[in-house]
Amino acid sequence: MPQVHIKSFWTALWVAFLIGILNATLGLLIRFPLNLVTLFFLQFVVKLVVTAIIIKVVDALIKNFEVKGFWPALVIAIALAVASTLIERNDEEYDSAEYQNALVQPTQPSMIG
Repeated sequence: MPQVHIKSFWTALWVAFLIGILNATLGLLIRFPLNLVTLFFLQFVVKLVVTAIIIKVVDALIKNFEVKGFWPALVIAIALAVASTLIERNDEEYDSAEYQNALVQPTQPSMIG
């Protein structure tokens, strides 16, 4: 995106780390009261907006990372939400397959004696 500038790969890693940490801490503290106000009906929208705000906070904290405007931050937040959903769905399918394989495989009796 032309509105987003990252100086180096290491800056991108640092930005990703900070977004993750701030989203897990500060984002959680912001999302909870907002979800109470919306009665959890707009939970996904609140998560996107809060993640975009966190991206703008990281933009203010790191000089080698720049996001020009709120809309590009919102697009990044949507991309993060899609990636997170795909990873969680893949993880759930893996756990389900692992559980089903454990049910199918017979256990061997131990020989005590």
